[in-house]
Amino acid sequence: MKNKKSIFISLLNAVGVAVYVLGISFILRNGNQIFGKMDNFFGPVAFLLLFVLSAAITGMLVLGKPLLLYFENRKSEAIKMFFYTIGWLFLITLVIFIAQIKH
Repeated sequence: MKNKKSIFISLLNAVGVAVYVLGISFILRNGNQIFGKMDNFFGPVAFLLLFVLSAAITGMLVLGKPLLLYFENRKSEAIKMFFYTIGWLFLITLVIFIAQIKH
């Protein structure tokens, strides 16, 4: 895989994680308006299931392609793509923090 393609795919994966996190954040922030008040056993169950699902989805976006490359014996590319994705996530996180400072 060419370096530019690897960087682009890692950017797409990082943006996918960011969009997913934004969507879940919206749901959590507006949960009472969307679902109503959950005073029963299923509120915590739903939250924990969402937590596990989120870990699986974000794990797939961050580790999926690097693991495929690794198992294809393209270990150097796999490691680079993993760190590119982490780097993009760091930059996205930094932008979010900087945006919060101004408010």
